[in-house]
Parts: sequence; C-alpha cells; structure tokens
Amino acid sequence: MNAVLSKPPLRQRLKPLLEGFDTPLLLAMLWLAGLGLMSMYSAGFDHGTRFVDHARNMALAAAIMFVVAQVPPQRLMALAVPLYTLGVALLVATALFGITKKGATRWLNVGIVIQPSEILKIATPLMLAWWFQRREGQLRTMDFGIALALLAVPTLLVAKQPDLGTSILVFGAGFFVVFFAGFPWRIILPAMILGAAGITALVMSEEKICQPDVEWPVLREYQKHRVCTLLDPHKDPLGKGFHIIQGEIAIGSGGLTGKGFMQGTQTHLEFIPERTTDFIFAAYGEEFGLMGALALLAGFTALILRGLMIASEAPTLFGRLMAGAITLSFFTYVFVNMGMVSGILPVVGVPLPFISYGGTAMVTLGLSLGILLAIAKSRRGKKG
Repeated sequence: MNAVLSKPPLRQRLKPLLEGFDTPLLLAMLWLAGLGLMSMYSAGFDHGTRFVDHARNMALAAAIMFVVAQVPPQRLMALAVPLYTLGVALLVATALFGITKKGATRWLNVGIVIQPSEILKIATPLMLAWWFQRREGQLRTMDFGIALALLAVPTLLVAKQPDLGTSILVFGAGFFVVFFAGFPWRIILPAMILGAAGITALVMSEEKICQPDVEWPVLREYQKHRVCTLLDPHKDPLGKGFHIIQGEIAIGSGGLTGKGFMQGTQTHLEFIPERTTDFIFAAYGEEFGLMGALALLAGFTALILRGLMIASEAPTLFGRLMAGAITLSFFTYVFVNMGMVSGILPVVGVPLPFISYGGTAMVTLGLSLGILLAIAKSRRGKKG
C-alpha cells in the first residue's frame, strides 16, 4: 500500500520536462547570456539598478522559455488566430485611445500600461505559419496575397504609431514565413533590385534631398532627419549626428582587444547615449575590441545556424516555418542593431538580443526561444 501511495523522487518527476532540449542551442544561449550579463555589469554598474534588473529580466525570460518549450507545436498553432486577432485589436485600440509620449502613440492602458506591438512580433509569424499549414499541398498565388495582407495590417498599424524599428521587426518576422513558404523569386528579385537602385539614388542625391525645405513623401520629418544624419552625421555633430559619431568613436577606439573590462572612457564618461539599451554594442566594442565582437558574433552565428538546422528537420510545415522565421528574426535584430551603432543603418531603436536592457524585449526573446526549443523537442519525439 505504501509503495503504491509513495511519490516518485523529484528527479524522476522532472526528467520528462528536462528531456529533449537541444544542447547546442542551449550552449549558444548560455554563451550569449554570459556576455550579456558581463557587458551590462560594465555598462550599467553606475547606472542605477540596470545590472540587477537585467539579470532579473533574463531569469524571467528563461522561465518563460522553459514553460513554452513544454508546449507541443500543435497547441501553439491553436493560439495563432486568437493571439493575432487580439494583437491587431489592441493596435487599433492604441491608435484610438493610446498614450502618447514624445509624439508617438505606442502604449495602451489596460489596467497596466502595455506596448501591443510587442505581441505582434510573435503573433504575426505564428498566424502566417498557421495559414500556410492549412494550405499545405494546395498553395495558389491567392494564398500568398492573403498572407501578405495579414502581414501588412500589423506592419502598417505599428508604422503609423510611429515606430519604424518595431514595424521592421514585425514585417521581417512575418515575411520570413512567407519566404520559406515558397514566395516566388520572380517577385523578390525585382524588389531587391529596385531597393538597391533607390538606396544608390538616395546616397548620390543626398546634397539636394536633405535640404531643410525639401519634404519627403510618406516619411515623417524626424525619419527624414535620421536618414540624412546617417548619410552625413558630421553636419550636426552635437545634435542629430551625436549618437552615430560617438558610437563609431567608441567602437574604433576599442582596437583589437579593447580597453578592458569596465575601462571604457567613452562609456563611463557618458559620451555614449543609451549605453545600456540600443547603443550597448558601442560600449561592448570599446571595452572588448574586435576580438570581443568576434566572440559575440560567434555566439549569434551558432544560435542562428542551429536554429536553421532545427527548422530544416522540423516534422511539420508549421514547425519549419516558425523555426525559420524566429531564427532569421534574430539575424534581423543583430544586423539592424550593430548596423545602426556602426553608422551603416539609420538609428531605429532595435535592441541587441541578450545584451540590451529591456523587460519587454527580454520576454519576447524568451517566448521565441521557447517556441524554437518546443519545435526541436517535437522533432526528437518524431524520431523516437
């Protein structure tokens, strides 16, 4: 009787929860988390409680990741429509009743103040992966048109707030799903050629189009300033160009091996703006130099390559599309953040995963990695 009623040991009860985790992916995450904590301690030890808060946010993200990793992809797929619908409804409510700060209406009070656009970073690719899973084996051109419409709704609503950085991330995450689903290259290539031609024309005509009396269609005045500042930050070195110039100085002064842990002068003399958030890579590059940057890039490369491998081996179309989209979203975050800090892209406010401070961004990171781990576990389950 006692043997029947006795509980199994805790280790035995936890074993099913811990089995099936993808070890290479976890190692890449631990490497990046360690670099993130180290760089945040150096950049934020004299910046209030940033390091403690960053560690807390990272622990919260790890807990969310662990919980989400236990959910089978089929159940995640069932959340696609309600989560996407809720996210879009909240974006509409934000446009109508949202809180405006510094000219942007990005927040909504629902008892607590939230930023609904963060939901769409996950909900948009989830919805599109669900759509293509339903249409598997019978895809037509019209199906891609519907998918692009589903992608356009949240992208445009977020861009209208205005929040160009988040709209780029939402669009990127969704478009990667459409791309992996088989979006035709005959449409992608002309768009890429037009984009390259447009950028070339922009650079060549910078002197004329960046005059104060020239208005740009579609883009707002501050967005025009960001692009013009990127093209020539030295026109306003103490104003709009300050961020880019100081970021370049910090990264360049790091040299091969950097100035050393907690020894960054640009960082600790307050020359780098947003040194614990958007511009933390500049602080990192100053203290750890080219070798440190390569170590950081090695971690991101390992995570991205492993994510793509998980995507290629996923047992369902939904799993392949979600894993691929999440993985390339990390690439977008890294490319845009490092690009804007290094002066090759406009400053759009995109955090660097694991490294930048930010509670909401860390929660989104935990959700994304949890879904990726869940897909990896489902792949192993199928093999078993």
